[in-house]
Amino acid sequence: MPVGELPAARAVVLGVAEGAAEADGATPLDEAARIALGHDDLGGGTLWVAPDAYAFRRGPDLDLAVAPAARRQGLGRALAEAALAEAPADVRAWSHADHPAAAALARAFGFDRVRELWVMAREAGPVDVSGVDGVTIRGYRDSDADEVLRVNAAAFAHHPEQGSMDAANLAERMAEPWFDPAGLLVADAGDGLLAFHWTKQHDAEHGEVYVVAVDPAAQGRGLGRAVTAAGLAHLASLGVHRIILYVESDNAAALATYAGLGFAHTSTHVQYARRHQS
Repeated sequence: MPVGELPAARAVVLGVAEGAAEADGATPLDEAARIALGHDDLGGGTLWVAPDAYAFRRGPDLDLAVAPAARRQGLGRALAEAALAEAPADVRAWSHADHPAAAALARAFGFDRVRELWVMAREAGPVDVSGVDGVTIRGYRDSDADEVLRVNAAAFAHHPEQGSMDAANLAERMAEPWFDPAGLLVADAGDGLLAFHWTKQHDAEHGEVYVVAVDPAAQGRGLGRAVTAAGLAHLASLGVHRIILYVESDNAAALATYAGLGFAHTSTHVQYARRHQS
């Protein structure tokens, strides 16, 4: 798509995403897609735009949404056909609201439900912040970048999105308007980092447990709970009233930690992947 056409295309995408979020309770455009959409080369992606719908593919990742008023008119199917005609075999797509229409479209194109991401939430408030012997929990410093990347890569070695974060991705996230070094809590052992909790403040009312990572070599010491609690206290100090997080539905250890900190399951995001032909 020529650069000159991008502003209008972006406006369509953001408008459709906003309308879908209001109707469905969840935005169809995640952070990675929003960042890629802001690049002149779309982060290497391809964008298909109709007046009330869009499809956006970056490698194997496909995002598709239709404005509420334009649904049930075949727009989603038409855009899916166009995008999938050029998609790799391992193409995958999220339904951020577990919408029945997304499930029907997935079935029609031979996609299976392969992954569930839980949204959990709690009200902000007092939390027991316990320390870990020999570890200082503090805010991020510029000199921590390499260690944050190392811990992240180790903690999310098998995670398809978070595990791929490199220095450029880190810099992009830190360039976002919401980034606050004080909200990236690191567990410093003196000779390196053992864990971190990256928090995000969405607005005056809402905060997020954005990323919690523990070096596998340091697991079993209570670091996950300690940095999570420190981040919750930080968010509460900013005056937010509600805190959310996203967690894999099959991550039993993380679910137990978050439930113990007062989080409850509120909704589910579903990932679909193309069915392999035998």
